[in-house]
Amino acid sequence: MEELYRVSIRGGRYERVLGTPAQWICLGNDGKSFLYQDRKGGENEWRKHHTSSVARDIWNYDTVSGKHTRLTTWEGEDRNPRYSPDNRSVYFLSERSGSFNVWNMPADNPSEARQVTFFKTHPVRFLTISRDGTLCFGYNGEIYTLDSGSPSPRRLDVKIVSGEPADKYARLPVKEGHDVTVSPDGRQIAFVSRGEIFVTSAAYNTTRRITTTAEAEENPDFAADNRTLAYASERDGHWNIYTAAIVRDEDPDFPNATVLEEKPLFKAGKTDRTCPKYSPDGKELAFVEDRCRLMVLNLASGRTRRITDGERAYSTDGNMDYAWSPDGKWFALSYTGNRHHPYSDIGLVSAQGGPIRNITNTGYFDRQPVWSPDGNAILFSSDRYGMRSHASWGSLHDVMIVYLNRRAYETARMSEEEYAFHKEAEKRSGKDCETKDSEKESDSPKDIIVELDGIEERIVRLTPFSGNLRGYTLDKKGEHLYYSMSYGAAYDIWQLNLRSRENKALHKGLGGTLVWDGRMETLFSFGRGMKKFKNGTGAAETVQPNGVLQLDRRAERAYMFDRIRRQERERFYEESMHGVDWEAMCRNYERFLPHITNDYDFAEMASELLGELNVSHTGCRYSRPASPDDDATADLGLIFDFSYRGDGLLVAEVVAGAPFDRASSDVEAGDIVERINGREIPAGADFHPLLNHLAGQRTLVSLYRPSAGKRWDETVVPISQGALSKLLYKRWVKRRAADVERLSNGRLGYVHIESMGDASFRTVYADMLGRYNHCEGIVVDTRFNGGGRLHEDIEILLSGEKYLTQVIRGKEACDMPSRRWNKPSVMLTCEANYSNAHGTPWVYQYRKIGKVVGMPVPGTMTSVSWERLQNPALVFGIPVVGYRTASGAYLENSQLEPDVVVANTPELVVCGRDEQLEQAVKTLLEQIDAPAGHRYR
Repeated sequence: MEELYRVSIRGGRYERVLGTPAQWICLGNDGKSFLYQDRKGGENEWRKHHTSSVARDIWNYDTVSGKHTRLTTWEGEDRNPRYSPDNRSVYFLSERSGSFNVWNMPADNPSEARQVTFFKTHPVRFLTISRDGTLCFGYNGEIYTLDSGSPSPRRLDVKIVSGEPADKYARLPVKEGHDVTVSPDGRQIAFVSRGEIFVTSAAYNTTRRITTTAEAEENPDFAADNRTLAYASERDGHWNIYTAAIVRDEDPDFPNATVLEEKPLFKAGKTDRTCPKYSPDGKELAFVEDRCRLMVLNLASGRTRRITDGERAYSTDGNMDYAWSPDGKWFALSYTGNRHHPYSDIGLVSAQGGPIRNITNTGYFDRQPVWSPDGNAILFSSDRYGMRSHASWGSLHDVMIVYLNRRAYETARMSEEEYAFHKEAEKRSGKDCETKDSEKESDSPKDIIVELDGIEERIVRLTPFSGNLRGYTLDKKGEHLYYSMSYGAAYDIWQLNLRSRENKALHKGLGGTLVWDGRMETLFSFGRGMKKFKNGTGAAETVQPNGVLQLDRRAERAYMFDRIRRQERERFYEESMHGVDWEAMCRNYERFLPHITNDYDFAEMASELLGELNVSHTGCRYSRPASPDDDATADLGLIFDFSYRGDGLLVAEVVAGAPFDRASSDVEAGDIVERINGREIPAGADFHPLLNHLAGQRTLVSLYRPSAGKRWDETVVPISQGALSKLLYKRWVKRRAADVERLSNGRLGYVHIESMGDASFRTVYADMLGRYNHCEGIVVDTRFNGGGRLHEDIEILLSGEKYLTQVIRGKEACDMPSRRWNKPSVMLTCEANYSNAHGTPWVYQYRKIGKVVGMPVPGTMTSVSWERLQNPALVFGIPVVGYRTASGAYLENSQLEPDVVVANTPELVVCGRDEQLEQAVKTLLEQIDAPAGHRYR
């Protein structure tokens, strides 16, 4: 939680004012009280029109008595309080009229609030007041004032005289990229950097920029001639397929080309076309239409044909995982085969179109199809054998193979001895010679034989161990599998002999997406940089692009704005977009683009626009690129007494697990830190500069114990603020657990779900069925949980009902089910619960597993796609999946009301009291002690 501090305008050490969140402070004239707006959770501050428990309220704090008084109780937003000059009334911003306007309420009777301004459609922001009572605020990009006693505000005529913005153009080095692909001859590598296509030499660092647009290009693919490149580009409001070709015969390749010719393959229109891939013979080009349909363009005739109808494509980002077969007659693709999104299967479809044939049919993630060189098998990734994640992502994967016909399967399953006999038999019969002669006569691959009957029996796990999988491919003969796998931090490239099963790591730390050149003589890895390996086993050679990008920042911002507009319109989970006139809103905010000169302002403007949708999981964030010159204050892991006024720092507590929490340390509460690395800490001085950039560095700390008159030094290694935050979280959980044990006399256990992810689930599972398995009930705390995806796992874990007892010679050993909690439980919630931390208690309450105690949870149960814009410092959110109840209502904007509502009062929170936890214990004990017929479940 945030805390409020103050510091002298002359600098020095800060002092804590409040241990609870408080924003937009406005001091009273007497200095004995101040107004503030609260902050109950992390919802985007630019979101508008929502009415929920997380909406801000206005409070008054009495600095003498320490009492907090809530002044507003309306269910929507009340914020930005300002005292009138005489302190008899309070001006503030509120959405009570539908949009943010200025309101006024008597300080001694806040229920009598009245509206002061009457703007429509857009919000009033940034309210301030002068000493003579003149109000000043912003509205729709303009500054207004309202004189005391005047009935209507006046727009200020602001004129800014400035030259060309300094950041309009930039020249950026290009050393890496994404969407990487290799030319068939292996001499060129195409990639995307900041939305532009580049091609670099695989042997030298010569690099050429292929496109020069403000808009994005992606998905480059080389034609068979090595002199033509197809790619998708988002221009004129829609995606289209373009080609760039080398014009002069004298130019050997793209990196050394002097003249290029670009042309669109389709007329501009309202259809989106992305993900181009040339057929093996180069005569056709496959692409994805309108995010869901696989199509093929015949390059000679210009005619297109539909391969799939898109009915089972649920992609919200426009990408489709598909691959041409070596003979050009089939496509392998990932798709949702059995209405089980997002779990995908591998499908097979004719290159002439028709039904998709499901060749995996599992409830696991099967994806990323890669053909064997001869076309008789398809590699794919699957998590069916890997360690299961409890959050729908993060599972470990294997490389699998499905053989498309019995002959290929039976040949592959032969032992080395059987295969040697088989080859000898073929040689004697002449089949082997015939095969070699036919291969010499024709370069075209043989037709692939597909036998669907019994294909599920021809699926084989290849990798001996599951792991984090990046890329995989077979060699030219199909005898060895090359794959990138991580069993820790780095990705290594492994080689597996499919027949002998010999598995060895070839290239440590160099794994990535694996791609062969057209002749399958050089293996490329695109991960941490670009690497190539002769025949896959040779020494690593680095490919280092050396390009330059001339960037028009203003044009790029205009494109990014349009990107946000289109992505929200086409991917928003609910087609009516909550009834918002999206195009009208975009037109209004678009006019500010020419006046924006930095990314921070762009993110704020985009967030204001996205806030109009009244939805969770959106807004635009700007993250300034890190610099070596940035401050990075380390921490000693000591909690200091803020009331101490002498020299040094008075230790109030040594944080468990922190640098001083070790057997060799003598530090305890009551000691004083006098010096850090020999530098004294005078009374009132700011000590943080002494810890700048010291995380992970040996640091000398000089200490003094007043009670014993003892002085000594200790050398420690300070930790980062992030590491300290994790330790303080553990401290908070341990204190909650101790409170539950004390309040219940040991009858109840306590777990906190930090996030709706795999690691949190495993901690909760371990504690519930381990240390607390003997308890009569469990308190499940979800407060301050930011979400993830655990609602199904938590439902299963908590909804067990005892049906058997294991008995060994008269001694009861275990109740069944043994892997589910089969006793009473209670769930704690608060206003800061977000996303799946709304969905999880909703399921818990809906299934009547137990009672929900705490504060209402805002309706934020959607799944989001966070998209990094062309400028990688900017990210925005698109809520792409809604969750609809049987009654037809979405959980988004549908607040969850607890069975028992209880708020934590600020005065008691800072004293260590947790009223919500106390009520949860009381509620659960009452349930346990109630007669069986009166229990909740």
